[in-house]
Amino acid sequence: GILGVDGKWVDYVGNNNVIEAAGILGVTRVILLTSIGCGSSKDATPPSVYEVLKDVLAQKEKAENVLIKYYTNMNWTIIRPGGLVSEPETEKAILTEDTMAIGSIHRGDVANLVVEALSSKNTEKKVLSAVDHSIASAANTEGRTSEAFALT
Repeated sequence: GILGVDGKWVDYVGNNNVIEAAGILGVTRVILLTSIGCGSSKDATPPSVYEVLKDVLAQKEKAENVLIKYYTNMNWTIIRPGGLVSEPETEKAILTEDTMAIGSIHRGDVANLVVEALSSKNTEKKVLSAVDHSIASAANTEGRTSEAFALT
């Protein structure tokens, strides 16, 4: 979460500008990347993590709500990754509809899932979490797993 020079959160204002421009230009397919902890996934986030990220998550959630409420003719997908890891992808990450999914995910795996979701009709107008249960996560100390969402 970054505050712009104007004191506004980039997580909302920046995303909102892109969503609005897409609507004006007639874009029909959008994938918005936010975070686990937004909207229906709030309870998945450990309280100590949520407390640190709550302002950023609130801004990301505002952008989600704009997309859902005002762009009903657009085929959108919201992907909420878990904690981002900067190591090579494992290719074991999943998308899931489980709103309690929590864990970490490699940035490369997020990118791969976004590309896969982009061409999947099944992901249209869906909110999905992205996690990789094959890697350790301080946020998932109980070893919780989730069912993978079917892209095809």
